[in-house]
Amino acid sequence: MSTSRTLSESDSKELLSAYGVPFAPEKRVGTAAEAVAAAEEIGFPVVAKLGGDSIAHKTERGLVKLRLANADAVQNAATELFNAATPEDGDVHVLIAPMVSGSRELIVGLLVDQQFGPTVMLGIGGIMAEVLKDVAFRPAPITEEMAHSMLASLRTQGLLEEFRGEAAVNAVEIVKCLVGLSQVSIDRTDIVSVDINPLIVKPDGHVVAVDALVELGDRPSPVTKKRSAYSNDQFMALFEPKGVLVTGASTHPGKFGFVSLHNILASGYAGGVFGTNLQGEEVLGVRTVADIAELPDNAIDLVFVCTPASANPDLLRACAKKGIKAAFLTSAGYGEAGEEGRVLEDELIALADELGILLAGPNGQGVVSTPAHLCAQIVAPYPPAGFIGVASQSGNFVSSFMNYSRQTGVGISRAVSAGNAAALGVADLIEWYSTDAATKVSLAYVEGISDGAGLMSRLTTAARTKPVVVVKGGATEKGARAAASHTGALAANDAIFDGACKAGGITRAATVEEAFEAAATFATQPLPKGPNVVILTTAGGWGVVTSDAIAQDGSLQLMQLPEDLKSLIDTKLPPRWSRNNPVDCAGGETRDTIPEVMEMIATHPDVDAVIYLGIGIQANQARLMREGHFHPDHGLERIVEYHERQDARFAQAAHDLSLHTGKPILVATELAVADPNNPGVSTVRDTGRLCYASGNRAVVALGHLYRYAVHTGVAKR
Repeated sequence: MSTSRTLSESDSKELLSAYGVPFAPEKRVGTAAEAVAAAEEIGFPVVAKLGGDSIAHKTERGLVKLRLANADAVQNAATELFNAATPEDGDVHVLIAPMVSGSRELIVGLLVDQQFGPTVMLGIGGIMAEVLKDVAFRPAPITEEMAHSMLASLRTQGLLEEFRGEAAVNAVEIVKCLVGLSQVSIDRTDIVSVDINPLIVKPDGHVVAVDALVELGDRPSPVTKKRSAYSNDQFMALFEPKGVLVTGASTHPGKFGFVSLHNILASGYAGGVFGTNLQGEEVLGVRTVADIAELPDNAIDLVFVCTPASANPDLLRACAKKGIKAAFLTSAGYGEAGEEGRVLEDELIALADELGILLAGPNGQGVVSTPAHLCAQIVAPYPPAGFIGVASQSGNFVSSFMNYSRQTGVGISRAVSAGNAAALGVADLIEWYSTDAATKVSLAYVEGISDGAGLMSRLTTAARTKPVVVVKGGATEKGARAAASHTGALAANDAIFDGACKAGGITRAATVEEAFEAAATFATQPLPKGPNVVILTTAGGWGVVTSDAIAQDGSLQLMQLPEDLKSLIDTKLPPRWSRNNPVDCAGGETRDTIPEVMEMIATHPDVDAVIYLGIGIQANQARLMREGHFHPDHGLERIVEYHERQDARFAQAAHDLSLHTGKPILVATELAVADPNNPGVSTVRDTGRLCYASGNRAVVALGHLYRYAVHTGVAKR
């Protein structure tokens, strides 16, 4: 059993000062008289604190005396502190330090998380640290650039800027502290946590640390599951098999063995389809066999298993003899069923490895591969073809993503419900998607992480090649070892996971909807080269709300319109147009106004991205005219067709301009949900792109696009 101990405050400070942490000068004394002499040498007012290797939370115990203005106050305070010591505190001393004042306090720290390893933290500090929980984490080692990004990610940016007449926080000093702590984690493997709280910001913006706690102990061993990687041939057997076998094929429409066979046939899979059935019945036109031995050799790559767990070992052996290289198991009764199930699962993995079979599942819902027209799964629907590769620890979310795909028209390339992920996990799939020509972006749902550092390392590597979007459910087990520190109390694993995503260039989405829209944007839009966004709108309110969303994003910029661009737009819009960003057309549109103004904006060299609001308005009026009892008379047929044609033109223009300029142009309207058959919306869908349900959602997606572009060096900050 591992044990830990804390260094005294003075020893902690001595260790950390060598790594660039700026501490106030102080003196360590053993008597009240020595305390008075030290205070007179330092200069009043001073602070007195009781210190010792076994003392962690001094403030909570009343072991800190502030604003001691004279010798008598120091004498009394030191006497009181020595008297407050308990036998459990061991050898104690008093620290005398200058009274440092500042209205702003930060906390910096280091902890060794069991899931994610050494992790550096920055946040708003002081006694409110655990209440505000405005913190940022990054896995060590960190660079100066990563440290700057931690500072920029704090919610309370107003405290870091000029504040009530005080100077902005000296960012260079903060960065030096964070990078220093990162180096501590490398040099001292006996340190499990560091807590520097508070780091006071003085009125001139410089920072000084007035308290520190270092905890020593045995670092937790990371939980790792190492196994040999599957080959490309095995993945191709899973995603593009020449033949598929469904075991346990059934004539009952309510059985998995029927549904899976039906879905394979209904999706248009052109390879060989086979089935086993104890009675050798015909199911959906497929003549099944009672024994796998009756099937042809080397005609099948993938087996879809709908048989009970007890039958599966012999089944896999028989499949291997027929040349089958991949198996998807829907069978339950394995790791999710308790210890006995875990033993069966481990035995099955070992057997599959021995046989050279890629094992997906068990307890999974299926695999989709649109390049092969393959829908080998027990859930619906089958999505349109596209470029999003899905990997999920929840089969239900695979279904959710495919439903969104059908709704938006932005298609899926591959999708796997990993089930128990006993052998084939989310990281395995994302690594392969990063090499897959049919996939442009990976979309993952994860929960129940057991090897955080390993997972993030693999996803980070994959994200260097193609974007990776992750949505996370649940929380990992509490891994923070720093129980004695504020840092440990703030170290929720979800926050550490978030920091690891930011460090690795992995796009983390807050919701399933946001995750799909981010992936759809990566799959269909070019990466922006910078943060400058122009909003083109046909109504002022939409532009205002979308401008607010850009401000809240924190990375994107609502750029100021250059004078030359204003002059160009003046030639197409009446004088009442906004003459600002958002570009509000103010009802001055003629037949070609929207495409022409959009082109002026998109082709300007200072513009990096465009958000177009207002698609579908004309077609919405046309819909009302069509549904009214006056249509098609009174000239309505002609104007209806014109309005519908206009919105279709505008949508097509956005797509064509994006291709021409290589810049993202995002089209947004609530009609994407309210009336998906609106000609403007449907034309966006026909171009293969996402029509966003609001300007806010377009901004969120664009922000993810931009931050990934910065991380990969495509975009400037």
